[in-house]
Amino acid sequence: MNLKPKFTIEEVVKGCQAGEPKFQELLYKTTSSKMLGICMRYAKDQFEAEDMMQTGFVKVFRKLNDYRGEGSFEGWMRRIMVHTSIEFYRKNLRTLNVVEIDETHEQGASTAFDMSSINVKDLMRLIQNLSSGYRLVFNMYAIEGYSHKEIAAELGITEGASKSQLSRARAVLREQVLKLEGYRNESSFG
Repeated sequence: MNLKPKFTIEEVVKGCQAGEPKFQELLYKTTSSKMLGICMRYAKDQFEAEDMMQTGFVKVFRKLNDYRGEGSFEGWMRRIMVHTSIEFYRKNLRTLNVVEIDETHEQGASTAFDMSSINVKDLMRLIQNLSSGYRLVFNMYAIEGYSHKEIAAELGITEGASKSQLSRARAVLREQVLKLEGYRNESSFG
């Protein structure tokens, strides 16, 4: 985390814990773009991500006294943003279109594809275009590192449903990446 040179992260955290507005503003200004990026992975659009982030910052400021200085402060904030994004779906009664794994076909290793040619902005757009259930499970598993057991417990679904959602999200992303690459290849000959 890059803070103004005159303050360390420890000083900013202590200032925020003391309720000092200048430190709260400094923390917000120096971390909001990164925290928005985290929320964007879970949101369908920028407005939804901004709502998630604002709610996340309220929680950060409320829970600052719970931070014990163990591990990275940014990592601690990141976990709050992820949990806030997940809660957003539960509180807004979003239904996850969940299909049990035995109702889908297993995809083998031959379904791997090269994503090295796609840029981050395009990938983010493709992830945001996933249905909310696919997007949520994909982010929790592929980006945040949750296990299917943890995802199932967090979302109130079965492990099989989590595996199914991930499999389908990957299939949709694969299809979209191939379409995007096909479009780029056609454009380069035009």
